[in-house]
Amino acid sequence: MKATTMRTLTVSLTPQQAAMMQTAVENGGYASHSEIVRDALRLWEEREEVRQMDLARLKKAYDEGMASGDGREVKADALLAELKAEARLRG
Repeated sequence: MKATTMRTLTVSLTPQQAAMMQTAVENGGYASHSEIVRDALRLWEEREEVRQMDLARLKKAYDEGMASGDGREVKADALLAELKAEARLRG
């Protein structure tokens, strides 16, 4: 197994963030401050991946909508009545 090269960075934290990290290490939740940061970065990466997937879905829906033809003008009252009628039919 190939060893991963670690890089050291300096990060500024608020006193509250530093205290939370210290407490997590002291309570055994994490082995080190570095482990906390790596865990936070993994969560950030996951969130970014989900965000990219959401954006791709929105773009696809937009593209499908644009390709579906011209839109139609709808009055709010008429749309609401139409939606209520559909809901009644569904039960």
